[in-house]
Amino acid sequence: MSENLEFPEGFIWGAATASYQIEGGVGEDGRGESIWDRFSHTPGAVVNGDTGDVACDHFHRWKEDVALMVELGLGAYRFSVAWPRVVPDGTGPVYQRGLDFYDRLVDALLDNGIEPFPTLYHWDLPQALEDAGGWPARATAEAFAEYAGAVAARLGDRVRRITTLNEPFVSAILGHLTGEHAPGKRSLGDALATGHHLLLGHGLAAQAIRAAAPNADVGIVLNFEPKHPASDDPRDMELAEIKHAHMNRWFLDPLTGRGYPEAGVAAHGWAMAEVRPPDLGDIAQPLDFLGVNYYTRHILRHEKSVAPVNTTASARTNDMGWEIYPAGLAEILNWVWDDYRIGPMFVTENGAAFHDDSDAAPFVDVDRLEYIREHLQAVHAAIRRGAPVEGYFVWSLLDNFEWAWGYTQRFGIVRVDYETMERTIRESGRWYSKVARSGVVGSQ
Repeated sequence: MSENLEFPEGFIWGAATASYQIEGGVGEDGRGESIWDRFSHTPGAVVNGDTGDVACDHFHRWKEDVALMVELGLGAYRFSVAWPRVVPDGTGPVYQRGLDFYDRLVDALLDNGIEPFPTLYHWDLPQALEDAGGWPARATAEAFAEYAGAVAARLGDRVRRITTLNEPFVSAILGHLTGEHAPGKRSLGDALATGHHLLLGHGLAAQAIRAAAPNADVGIVLNFEPKHPASDDPRDMELAEIKHAHMNRWFLDPLTGRGYPEAGVAAHGWAMAEVRPPDLGDIAQPLDFLGVNYYTRHILRHEKSVAPVNTTASARTNDMGWEIYPAGLAEILNWVWDDYRIGPMFVTENGAAFHDDSDAAPFVDVDRLEYIREHLQAVHAAIRRGAPVEGYFVWSLLDNFEWAWGYTQRFGIVRVDYETMERTIRESGRWYSKVARSGVVGSQ
């Protein structure tokens, strides 16, 4: 593609982070323990035994990080609120000191012309709620709504858009089926109950937010992957369709009033015992916007006597081993718009982990720059086709605690020296800054 691509006027250019991945300050101002505090301190759970105890020390360095956003020319910042910082036990008293932190952050962002995009749950459930049953228990969804209402009451007079959940698929599957993420469970029953109660929590929280902050728009962030059959073998095609139902449709269908996809329910053998008569109506609250997270696609092959396996059709991968497939982002955006007519949409996470090119030039990250450029070209193609995409948030503003991978993977357009906490804008960040200021993605 050789042309310069001009994005629509008013298109939002931002960057994203998450509370446990950057904040640190885990024992300060009354913050309670989260499931990620407990999980990361469990031997063998995280690479190198890394934890988020300090992370990027954003809790103390937030002013410096806002200054970085100003230097980059960002128009918006997507961050998450730590539930255990606001309601340490998950239910009960709201700690005003915890809310004070986000209050100051929101004011600083607005003072600098940066729109705050808070997400209320990015996987750091208060450990006290986990001990009481966690997301497999309906009471956690009800507690989430109470917490959401408290945050909205405090920030909703200044925040235009509030997101309830980030990637409920990951919370349900990686946290409760494969055990890769906190709380480290391995139970299909727990995963299915968790998925339902996350959706119920979203619906109840949406109602609480609108009651506390009537002028705020409410949305949710889902992660998507195109599921492509490896061949025209009917078994490959059937497997791809089932996986599509399990991931891409499992949350989106109930959110839009369609209920759970029958193919996925049947494949799981789910009796749906957790679903009470009012639940689907509570889940299908009107969405003011949808956040789309995209990193890669999935290619599926079914072989005789072998469990379904993933195959990669391209040698281009990032340091996570994920295929670099920009066309998949346009495919997802077009599919959501064509099939569900949800809008506006925001690309709320998109980025890649790459190690620094060399010790001599640690801030020259050509691979990351090209990844972002190619995916922005895909976003532009989707907009040109008619998808109502109104913003893009690169993942991530900072190198950070990358969950079970600890500090071994670097996604930031800003490099963090974890020994000194020094922040340095990478070449990809400088390039993205020019895009954010001009609204134009150049060919070179």
